Amino acid sequence: MNHKQPQRVRERFNKNSFEKQAWERNTLVCGIDEVGRSPLAGPLVTAAAILPIGKTHRLLKDSKEMTLQERLKANKWIKKHCWYGYGIVHHRLITQHNIWYATLIAMKRALLNAIAACPYRPSAILTDAMPLLLKDTSYSDIQVHYFTKGEKKSSSIAAASILAKVKRDAMMCRMEKIFPGYSFASNKGYGTRVHRDAIKKIDLTIVHRTSFVKRFLTDSDEYEQQQGLFGSD
Repeated sequence: MNHKQPQRVRERFNKNSFEKQAWERNTLVCGIDEVGRSPLAGPLVTAAAILPIGKTHRLLKDSKEMTLQERLKANKWIKKHCWYGYGIVHHRLITQHNIWYATLIAMKRALLNAIAACPYRPSAILTDAMPLLLKDTSYSDIQVHYFTKGEKKSSSIAAASILAKVKRDAMMCRMEKIFPGYSFASNKGYGTRVHRDAIKKIDLTIVHRTSFVKRFLTDSDEYEQQQGLFGSD
């Protein structure tokens, strides 16, 4: 079988170019995005979203640029009007393999769950920077396009990013009740100074990514990078 390979989009294009092209052909696209690649604790959460033909919302944008109330409002709209699915990978798999492999697993799970919920087969799959191989699935004939800053270029990817962030944030807030002292509700598992100090004082929990923590605590440059990532998430 001649499997299609993911295509990296390099040229500039207007927002929702893929959606509009698909809608003109009376077909759909599926957007995929993830949250939680960099934290020291907690799961990696990926979401896939399929917007109905011609349907979008002004709040479908980069989840990192939204307030909490905007994300919750958008999340509610997405769940009411769109088809979607989640792919969640726990910390043990991330430690056992690596974050790249774990992300691909989570993306595939989210995609399959979204397609299972949708009565129509999408004509294209859009991902934020990460290529996705589907040769071992029954969806290998669907073209995958990947490009950077996907949330700004596709409402489908933006919707997925919102779903993933709201889901993961809620999970980390619940974890704070189970593992007090690490401020998971506020730092969401990222390597803030409070979180780092708690690790040194209390030790690791069962939801920490041990390989991340070891590297993180011995690399001051990575610590500063984590601070920047947390501030923009």
